[in-house]
Parts: sequence; C-alpha cells; structure tokens
Amino acid sequence: MSELNSMEVDTTETIQDIAIKLVTEQLKNETSLAVGPTERTIFVLGSKGVGKSTLINRFLDRDDMPRPTLALEYSFGRRTASGQGAQKSICNVWELGSLANSSQLIEMPIRSHGVETFSTIVMLDLSHPDRLWTDLEAVVNGLKQAVSRHASQGQTDEMKNQTVLRVGKDHPDLATLELFPFPIVIVGGKYDLFQNLDSEVRKHVCRCLRSIAHTLGAAVLFYSSKNSALTKLARDTMNHLGFGSPSNPFRTTAFDHSAPLVIPFGGDSWERIGVTPTNSERIGHSFSTQIPQVAMTNGILPDDPAKDPGFREPSIDELRSHKDEELMYVLKDTEIRMKFEVVQ
Repeated sequence: MSELNSMEVDTTETIQDIAIKLVTEQLKNETSLAVGPTERTIFVLGSKGVGKSTLINRFLDRDDMPRPTLALEYSFGRRTASGQGAQKSICNVWELGSLANSSQLIEMPIRSHGVETFSTIVMLDLSHPDRLWTDLEAVVNGLKQAVSRHASQGQTDEMKNQTVLRVGKDHPDLATLELFPFPIVIVGGKYDLFQNLDSEVRKHVCRCLRSIAHTLGAAVLFYSSKNSALTKLARDTMNHLGFGSPSNPFRTTAFDHSAPLVIPFGGDSWERIGVTPTNSERIGHSFSTQIPQVAMTNGILPDDPAKDPGFREPSIDELRSHKDEELMYVLKDTEIRMKFEVVQ
C-alpha cells in the first residue's frame, strides 16, 4: 500500500482528456509521415564555355550532349529516401549561360526560390586567367544585387548566421570576412589545361581564388571532366548542396598551387594564404595588377536560336509561326497602303 500511496496519480484527468491526447499524438505522427517533399536550389553560373552543362548532366545522371546555354536554363533532380513514409527531395538547378548583360537573369532563381535553401556554384575558366577576375566580379556583384532586392534584412541576417556556423564561430578571421547568406562553392574548371600554365601564373590564380573564397565564406575546388577523382568530388559537392548527402564531400584538403585546390568552408585563413586581412575590392585590384584582365564582351548569339533544332518546342514554335504570318500580312498591307497614298 505504501508503494501505491507514493505514486502520483492525476485524478483530475478524465477519460475524454486522455482520448484527446491520444488522438492529438496520432495526428502529429500522421502529419510527420505525410510531410511534403523538401526542396533545395542550386544556381550554376560563371565563365562561358567552362563546362557548366557537362557538370550538371553528371550531377543529374544525364547522358545528353551539352549544347550552348543561351540565357537561363532550368532543370531538376529528384530523390526518394527508402522506408515507409519516406520523404521526397527535389533539387532545382538553374544554369546561366553568359554573364554579359545578365543582372536581371541572375535575380531570377533567388526571386523564384528565396535564399533559405539556396546555394551557388561559381564555375571559372582556369585556362584563361586574363578573364578570371572579370567573370568573378560580375558574379559576386550580380548575386549581391539579387540578394539586396529579393531578400529581407531579417532573412539575410538569419542565413548569414548559418554561414558563420559553416565557417566556424571560433574562426580567428571571422570579423574580417564579407560573408554571403548562402553557400558558395567556387569551382575552377579546365584544370587539365591550367596545370600546364606557368608556375607564377598558377600561384597568383590560386592566391586570388583562396582569398576571395575566404572573404565570402565559400569553398574552393578545382575540376576537370577528364579527371575522374575531380569529377567525383564536384559531383559529391553538388549532391551535398542539393540533397544533403554526403554530409561532408571534402574528405581531403589541398592548398598547394602545384595541385588541384580542395578547400572546404572555413578551411582557410589569411595566415595560411600568406596575406594580411583584405576585402574583395583589394583582392581584385591586386590580381588585375599581376594579371591584366580582358573586358567582358557581349558575345555572339546564333542568327536565330528559335531555328536551332536543339531548342525545339512544338507548341511555342507553332504559335510563333502564326505570329510570323500575321506580321507578314501587316507588313504587306502597310506596303500596299503606302503605294496607294503615293499614287494619290
């Protein structure tokens, strides 16, 4: 009896109260099982012709023959975890074809999906060091403008806290950095060509990329579609950003300019780079002094991309054909009227 008396019994709880608790708990469990798919977004942009489409195809397990990306292209990947009530994961992938006159296009993915589950792959052509900073500066400025226009200050501050966690709250350089509110991975493409450049040029390029990545709280890796190990690393990194697996794609690190760079978030420091704390503007000025940069050109588009068989869209092509016919009719009618007025 003494044991029974020592037990705490809630005599005020009725059978109805207990039933309500059980039903509420059951509804919670059903809700957790019926939750919708998680969704993340990766924006791939950078130097033209560096292999962005090829990398995306590898990530999405597609064997499509890459074609030139004219403006902004969208694709997606989907995964479903195993087990009952498994959650679906969707990764939106946007690719920007050219950085020339692209400020409005850069804003589109952030405007469409926000910054909360957003990440960026900045792919630069290592084989053309004389265009490296020109392209990189266009990307950084475009992303900053997009964030300022389409993310509130509260969202930006909250996401920057996540960047601080990626870099490390105890990182000695934290107070000197210009952190972005979402993950950025700088991918140096065409490493197979870059490795044959002069040693001093490679040293300047690596110091520049390490410095700007450190400033932005980004990661850096070098890539070549002809190197299976580097291809796997790049693909694992996209899987990490798009689906959260693997949890850490950077199993090794490499800082030497004589080898492919592999530097995870928060893995570098001003001391290790060998420079004093700096900012993006001074990094660009220093690099451009060492390797003069070529100005960005508008590029050359095909005469009429709509006639390219690689861009066929039957429904759109049919509508355009009707509009072209209407336009020709209006032009002929106008021409006839002008001739008639001249005669009178």
